[in-house]
Amino acid sequence: MNTIPGTRTATLTRNTGETRIQAAIILDGAGKASVRTGLGFLDHMITSLSCHSGIDITLACDGDLAVDDHHSVEDCAIVLGRCLASALGERKGITRFGHAYAPLDESLARVVVDLVQRPCACVSLDLKRDNLGDVACENITHFFRTLATEGRFTLHVDVIRGENDHHKAEAAFKALALALRSAIRPTQPEAVASTKGTL
Repeated sequence: MNTIPGTRTATLTRNTGETRIQAAIILDGAGKASVRTGLGFLDHMITSLSCHSGIDITLACDGDLAVDDHHSVEDCAIVLGRCLASALGERKGITRFGHAYAPLDESLARVVVDLVQRPCACVSLDLKRDNLGDVACENITHFFRTLATEGRFTLHVDVIRGENDHHKAEAAFKALALALRSAIRPTQPEAVASTKGTL
């Protein structure tokens, strides 16, 4: 993991017997994304996450897709979560909490985050299909949970209504993006948004 002092950036290379991943994020970016995971639907969701959060994301994954999508989805979430945690540093001077609603046509998603460094994820997407494109729907839920665990934050994701599974999943990623955009927003440089004095 590499970070540049005084900036909110992180880069990480992670190579295993299942995936080879290079990633970089800039929290104070412009929502620019370069995402190549070999999974079109995952690329679409992470690009949306970048666009609406304002976080620049560069991610390249070479995974064992001949097996299935699980390792690539999981490991991309691991790497992005660790980059987020590294870029946040001691988490001083951030808003900490964020919540957002995002619609996509008939679907509506709500996401609430707390960047408190207590990993917890409650995810309810209400997906009915087995797959969305080349990604198993169970792995979309797994992505959110793994991102929260490795990013060390509390995450609640609820799809409140919807009929189209693509719309439900995309609304959830967009709501996550907007919630993160609020939570990472800088406040007073050395302020800690906690009665404990630390996050």
